[in-house]
Amino acid sequence: MRDERELDWREHQRHEFPLPSPDLAPYVARYWIVHWSYDRPYRQLIVPYPNVHLAFRGGRATVSGVSSRHVFQELDGDGRVFGVAFRPGVFRAFLGAPVRSITDRTVPSMFPDVPEPSVPAVEEVLRSCLPEPDPAAVLAAGVVDRIVARPEITRVSALAEETGRGPRQLQRLFAEHVGIGPKWVIRRYRLHEVTQRMAAGARVDWAALAADLGYADQAHFVRDFTAMFGETPTGYAARYHQEISRQRSADAPGST
Repeated sequence: MRDERELDWREHQRHEFPLPSPDLAPYVARYWIVHWSYDRPYRQLIVPYPNVHLAFRGGRATVSGVSSRHVFQELDGDGRVFGVAFRPGVFRAFLGAPVRSITDRTVPSMFPDVPEPSVPAVEEVLRSCLPEPDPAAVLAAGVVDRIVARPEITRVSALAEETGRGPRQLQRLFAEHVGIGPKWVIRRYRLHEVTQRMAAGARVDWAALAADLGYADQAHFVRDFTAMFGETPTGYAARYHQEISRQRSADAPGST
C-alpha cells in the first residue's frame, strides 16, 4: 500500500541527479542523491527501470539488480543515499556473471568502499574498476537505446526485425547483459510514455491506448501498469493530477 504522505514528499525529501563525466558516460546513466527527514518511517515507492544501481547508504554499499516490479524502501529519521544508475546492458563485466543472476536482488557491493560518497570520490572508484570493452555489452546497450528512441516498437518481433536478431537471440542477450527480458523493457518504456501523457494533461482512452501499446486487451495493460507503478492507471492519473494541483496552489503568488 502506498504511503498516505506521498503527496507531501517535497516537504521531506531533496533529490539531485548529477550527470557523469564524459569518460564514464558509456557506463553510467546518471548519479542520484536523496536527502530525507521523517519523524516516523516512510514507505518510499520505487518504480523500476532496467538499470543496475550501486548505492552508498549509512556507510554500507550495495548493488541492486533490475526489479521486475515496483518495490518499497523504508526511510526514517534524517538520512542520505548516493546512488549510481548504470546504463542498461553494461554491468555484466563489473559483476563477472550474467546480470539476470541479481534480478530482484540486492547484493554486497563488488566496488571498494567510499566513506564519504560524492561525485568525484565515486568516479575515482569507478575508474579504478572499469572493465575491458565488451562488444556484446555495447550491443545490448544499443538495443535498449533503440527501444527508448522508437515508441513504435511495442513487440519483441518488431525489435527483432529492427535489429536483425531473432527473438531468442535477444532473450539471451538481455538475460546476460540487461538482467530482464526485452518484452519487459519494451513495456516499461511504453508505460513511461503513458505517464508523460498524463503529465501533459491529455485525456486518455484506456482501451485504445492498450491496443496502441501492443496489449491483447485492456485487462493485460492494467495488470502490467499496476505491477510497475503500484496502482491502476486511473488511480495513478487521479493522484498525479491531485499532486499537480497542490503544487500549482503552493507556487501561486501569495501562497505560504
